[in-house]
Amino acid sequence: MSLKKSLILIIGVLLIDQISKIYIKTHFVLGEYHEVFGWFKILFIENEGAAWGTKLSDILPVSDSSGKLFLTIFRLLAITGIGYWLYDIIRKTSPKTLIIAVSLIFAGAVGNIIDSVFYGVIFDDSQNQVATLFSDEPYGRIFYGKVVDMLYFPMIDTTWPEWVPWVGGNNFRFFEPVFNIADSAISIGVAILIVFNKKAFPKNELEKPETQNS
Repeated sequence: MSLKKSLILIIGVLLIDQISKIYIKTHFVLGEYHEVFGWFKILFIENEGAAWGTKLSDILPVSDSSGKLFLTIFRLLAITGIGYWLYDIIRKTSPKTLIIAVSLIFAGAVGNIIDSVFYGVIFDDSQNQVATLFSDEPYGRIFYGKVVDMLYFPMIDTTWPEWVPWVGGNNFRFFEPVFNIADSAISIGVAILIVFNKKAFPKNELEKPETQNS
């Protein structure tokens, strides 16, 4: 797979990701949702942390602000590493499966880092109002933006029967996380590496020289 085709895939994912985020940000109030199907909703939330909304300050004794800055810097370093890996496997004409997977992971990582780096200085707050793009009163600073999530699949939303020990009567919902196109690209890329591992990382079988019987 050529560099040109990889870039087309990356740019395509980024365009879909950013267009969907900007649309949600400029048309939905934080927490607002639109039901597409019973098992699929467009729900606007903002993620200040890592996967599933986890904050570094929840794990380490640092402030939310410091944790957010550290996470953004870490993402930038990770993108640099993934970008070099992508360049290297294309240069070495690695299997198409591997290049597609890494391209998707790279595109997803870039999509979310755009939110983290820039959204705080180009949007105003979405709390109780629809945000304005290129606002004169942005909600944050550079490197302190919030990642926009909107895809929600509560495929099962029910209550545990009362007779079930410990959880009886409690709400049960599957699938709980809210995510975005960039998250999807990363997940698909990782899934390709796992499912098609042998195609992505083929083992070169070394030809053993035939031994002659003396």
